[in-house]
Amino acid sequence: MHKTLAAALIAATSISTAALAADPDSCKSVRFSDVGWTDIQATTAVAGVVLDALGYTPEVQVLSVPVTYQSLKNKDIDVFLGNWMPSMAADVQPFLDDKSVESISLNLEGAGYGLVVPAYAAEGGVQSLTDIGKFKDKFDAKIYGIEPGNDGNRIVLDMIADPANGLDGFELVESSEAGMLAQAAKAIKNKEWIVFLGWTPHPIMGEMDIAYLDGMGDSGFGAAEVYTNVRAGYTAECPNAGQFIKNLSFTLSMENKIMDDILKGTDPNEAGLAWLKANPDAITPWLAGVTARDGGDAAAAVRAKLGM
Repeated sequence: MHKTLAAALIAATSISTAALAADPDSCKSVRFSDVGWTDIQATTAVAGVVLDALGYTPEVQVLSVPVTYQSLKNKDIDVFLGNWMPSMAADVQPFLDDKSVESISLNLEGAGYGLVVPAYAAEGGVQSLTDIGKFKDKFDAKIYGIEPGNDGNRIVLDMIADPANGLDGFELVESSEAGMLAQAAKAIKNKEWIVFLGWTPHPIMGEMDIAYLDGMGDSGFGAAEVYTNVRAGYTAECPNAGQFIKNLSFTLSMENKIMDDILKGTDPNEAGLAWLKANPDAITPWLAGVTARDGGDAAAAVRAKLGM
């Protein structure tokens, strides 16, 4: 009788463990889009470190914003952690409307996005969008943006095209984030006037003596929030990984620290791992309702990964 009871308990335990492993093998790979922004490199890396500890295989593709949303629609990627709102409303809304993309959570509050100038240019009279055109020669009729296809670039182009803003003859200079920042740093060092896209969080821009311009209206520039997007059906198909992705939330100080390490040459995954080791309590709310992929204890799996 005792042998029969023991066998039953073992069988029950096996069934229970199998039941906890909610995600099928098709969910082992979690495919992220990284649009080339350091903040998204940082958050994607942190998510990937924890997913790896839980038994998943994170995969990251560097894609533009338009290709990201088309790839989510085509089910070629699963997750995008960089839906900056409201500036990206025009990018994401068609995919929300046709229900090919789902916005499942807010992952960052207190962000900012818009056109900035050096403090000395602000003191010289450039405090609003319509002030830029008054100093066309000083700005060399240029506004510096980031990569082609970016939502911020689109907003700037619309601003240039609107006669009410007085930007006739201005051109948008498209570049990478690193290229734009290098141009801005050079201009500021030489006390030259420059107007460029700025955002918070960002460790380099946070150290620059710059001013955000007023008068952005309903363009999408200004205070910002960042949302997590997934392909339609992802959280239903992969409920365990989906719950973890939905739980993710970040802070400005966290992103600034990891971004700073990345910009100084640290591999994003190593920078993310180092931050997690220094701040293990941040992981606890991310694991609510989550197991390891095999049904095991999520916290134990992460502790093992962090060497704790």
